[in-house]
Parts: sequence; C-alpha cells; structure tokens
Amino acid sequence: MYTAPGKWEKVGEGEFHASDEFLRHFPVMQQEILSWLLKENARIYLDCTVGHSGHAEKILGASHSDSVLIGLDRDSTAIAASKERLRKFGDRAILRQGHFMDLKRHVVGCGFSQVDGILFDLGVSSPQLDEPARGFSFQSDGPLDMRMDQSKGLTAADLVNERQEAELADIIFHFGEERFSRRIARAIVRARAVRPLMTTKELASVIEGAVPAHYRHGRIHCATRTFQALRIAVNQELECLEPSLRDAVDILAPGGRLCVISFHSLEDRIVKQTFRALSLGVEAPITVLTKKPQLPQEDEVREHPRSRSAKLRVAQRREREGHS
Repeated sequence: MYTAPGKWEKVGEGEFHASDEFLRHFPVMQQEILSWLLKENARIYLDCTVGHSGHAEKILGASHSDSVLIGLDRDSTAIAASKERLRKFGDRAILRQGHFMDLKRHVVGCGFSQVDGILFDLGVSSPQLDEPARGFSFQSDGPLDMRMDQSKGLTAADLVNERQEAELADIIFHFGEERFSRRIARAIVRARAVRPLMTTKELASVIEGAVPAHYRHGRIHCATRTFQALRIAVNQELECLEPSLRDAVDILAPGGRLCVISFHSLEDRIVKQTFRALSLGVEAPITVLTKKPQLPQEDEVREHPRSRSAKLRVAQRREREGHS
C-alpha cells in the first residue's frame, strides 16, 4: 500500500512519505494482482486488508459485472473511506470492519461458503503512516498508539512504559531485527523512569541517544526498526498470519487463488513456509504458483519508491484433492 508520487522523503528501508497535501492511495503491484486473480469463472473475491480499497476498486472494475468483493479491515477509518470509494459498485462491494483472523466468520456472515480469489496486502498503509494521530511514524509527532484497530488493545505506549527491559529487547530484536535492541531497551527503561514516553518524537529521541553515532546517520533512520517491531507487537501481526493463511486456503474454491503481498522478511518467511507446508504431499490442498516471490517492475519502483520492498507470493487451490 502506498500513496501517489509527490515530494518523496526517504525515512527508512522501504518507507517513504509524500508531502503533497492531496494524495490518492494507490495499490502495490496492481497489474500483477489482477493478472493472478481475474479468471473467467471467478465471481467472489475476498480482500482481507482492504485499506482504502486501492486493489478492491481495480478488482471490481476489471472483473465480471456480477462479481462480488468482500473487504475486511481492522481500521474503521479505512472502512469508511472504502465505503465512499466503492459506492459506485453498489451491492457488489461488501465491507466489514474486522480482523482477517476471523475471515471465515465474515465470509459466512456475507452468505458465502467459498471464494474464488483472496488477497492479503500486509503491513501498514500510507494513509496510516501519514496521520500523526495514529502514531505509526516518527516523522511527525503524535501519540504512541500504533493500533490498527483503535477501539481495543494495548498501545505502543503501553508496551514501552510497562514491559520489562528484557522483554522489550526481545520484541525489538525479533520483530525489528535490530542489532542494538538491548541498548535501545535499556535507554527506554532509563527514560521512562523519569517520565513516561507518550509520543513518537520522545521515543525516537531516546533511540537516537541510545545507538552509536555512525548508526544515527546510516542508510535508514535509526528508529525505523524499533518502530516496526512495536507496530508488529501491538497488532500481533506475525502471530495472526499463518492461521489466517490456512483459513484462507480452507475457503478457497477449487482453482481459486490466494495472493499475499508482504513488505518485510519476517512476513515473507511465514508466507513462504506456510505455502510450502500446505503444498507438500498427495493430499496437499494447494499448488504454489510462484516458486520465488514476484517483485515489482522497475518502472513501478521508480514511480512509487515504497513498492520496492514488496514481495508477492501466489498459491492455487487444487481442483481435486491429491491432484494439481
């Protein structure tokens, strides 16, 4: 997920922000997704991370006139934006606020038992990154929230102010792959002993003071990995992914396809391993169609820099159990 090109500022690996006042949300790898999902007999689609409906709009616009798309998202703001954007499709667009962990329940609740195409576009969207009140980015000061569903759950402030130093270090190391995780966790604990860390700028400042000088001026901002780690922990993104992918395969109709776009190695590893596990053996339910992840075309990366970290993997439900 990302926005249209404007005045781009590089803030981290795979992370860019556009500063123009009016920006439209554009889907990553749009043509690739359409080429995989649009099949002659496909009528029912499920977008598990509909966001601001960049992909959903393209799928509905290019698919059969009697096709239906169910769009899920934890973010109430995204659902409201999608309702407006997809209004022109009428009853063909069914939008529900909810987590893709509950995708089976939502599909059944919409009156379907199977779907023909499923999309997961993982990670945080540009509209979320660009809204300071959401607390996802250190580029603008805002509350340390980071919840995709702001109606429930722990915030990033809860984690940094309440978790023990060792647990914080583990979160930052495992989810952010941050080599200075212990130094950063130690600095957070020292800082919060003076006063709680409540804003993105406060946390970023603590991180900057904790890491070596050469790291503060590296290729990516020194706070990028810690912010990623906290966001993943707050939203339980990795824990939810494998069981959700398995549920998605369960509701795929024979010949139906599952597309997953990931933006960092931790997500992609889970997708790869889950697809592999579900494709082995005579009774395996899927065939993996992308032996290696598909990457964005060079012209897309030039026009929309954030797309460069995207990886797309695709699997197809076997027509008959035990046969490809």
